Amino acid sequence: MTHRTTPRPRICGNCDGFASVAITLGGRDARGHLRTITAHCPACHGTGTRPAPLREGARA
Repeated sequence: MTHRTTPRPRICGNCDGFASVAITLGGRDARGHLRTITAHCPACHGTGTRPAPLREGARA
């Protein structure tokens, strides 16, 4: 009996699945909160996954 292998996860190779990060700007506002901005991975647009491979049409 052969074992089936599970497909590899489709994790983005550029960000390794960590698609969005919060970067502190180095200060606090008047209420005491950290000022942050959000940066997204330009390759996967913040999803953390790569697109599914294209499949060819049916063969005769």
